Amino acid sequence: MSILASRLSKIKPSPTIAVTTKAAELKAAGRDVIGLGAGEPDFDTPEWIKDAATAAMKAGQTKYTAVDGTPALKKAICEKFKRENGIEYTPDQVTVGTGGKQVLYNALMASLNPGDEVIIPAPYWVSYPDMTILAEGTPVFVECGEQHGFKLQAADLEKAITPKTKWLILNSPSNPTGAAYTKAELKALTDVLMKHPHVWLMTDDIYEHLVYDGFEFATPVQVEPRLKDRTLTVNGVSKAYAMTGWRIGYAAGPKELIKAMGGIQSHSTSNPSSISQAAAVAALNGDQTFLNEWRRVYKERRDLVVNMLNQAEGITCPTPEGAFYVYASCAGCIGAETPDGKVIQSDSDFVTYLLETEGVAAVQGAAFGLSPYFRISYATSNKDLTEACTRIQRACAALKKRAVA
Repeated sequence: MSILASRLSKIKPSPTIAVTTKAAELKAAGRDVIGLGAGEPDFDTPEWIKDAATAAMKAGQTKYTAVDGTPALKKAICEKFKRENGIEYTPDQVTVGTGGKQVLYNALMASLNPGDEVIIPAPYWVSYPDMTILAEGTPVFVECGEQHGFKLQAADLEKAITPKTKWLILNSPSNPTGAAYTKAELKALTDVLMKHPHVWLMTDDIYEHLVYDGFEFATPVQVEPRLKDRTLTVNGVSKAYAMTGWRIGYAAGPKELIKAMGGIQSHSTSNPSSISQAAAVAALNGDQTFLNEWRRVYKERRDLVVNMLNQAEGITCPTPEGAFYVYASCAGCIGAETPDGKVIQSDSDFVTYLLETEGVAAVQGAAFGLSPYFRISYATSNKDLTEACTRIQRACAALKKRAVA
């Protein structure tokens, strides 16, 4: 008899971590590999944020804190929501976790009963379905095709809602597509939710500050304040401030849910790192103008990648509004034959081909629930992106189209 719980058979290892691990193994073995799989800024955490952490350590802030966040950090989060999003919360409506992932997990564990349904627009971040399953919920996928900019449509949301629906998870800007919802698009969705008072909304806004071309970010509660009492607005410092390793995520929502999430955290990890929390206070309260330069660099990289991928035979790549990913179609390569005689039958085959022949690590669209696509993170240098896209062009040019029978 196995020691392992049966629930583990229902979940999958993270495909993005798997790609990053495989790329690292090949590099260690001497292969020239360009890893474009990880969703992590290549910028360093700003010095003034690191200085705040150092000062906190020197001041003796190295002990346990309140389970779900220090008063200073909760205050900074409340001020951030009011300043940037026009939403008012009190500290008892805020929770802080060890990364946005823990916050999302705590919320699902605190709210789902067996059989409760969670609507997840596809393409989706890889962890949403598995976290739902671990919490004994049922993921309900709604395909959001490229023809709609990879965004959930109001009519499709309406069709997906049942008496068992507990949550809609909405991620904007999106991982993996970079798609971001306009205020009008959010209003269409919130209008549907207003007709179904049993459905709660979980918004993952982690890429809020990474938008381009004048796009104006909005979070759903801004658009429809009447949803505030059944919305959990999730965010964090990982992406905007290049603080992935610091592991600080946060959320604001109704007191009852926030308290329950804190209860779960008290029996799992307890408080996030005291030092990381001090750094997050500095990040949220500090000068935000440095983000303008980071956005400029990301936009330049995005445009480089979109342009070069659209020159690759069999590839089409739309221009995303935000985040630091492109979600490119490899439909034109499906059915083609590689130089060694293998047939590309799926996007998984395609990314394997790129890795094995050209040393470019990307993530297959199947991991995110919509094929035949692949995700590239452009959070790396222009030099590496140019070389990677050149290799992808070369790999695509080497494919042989098979005659249709």
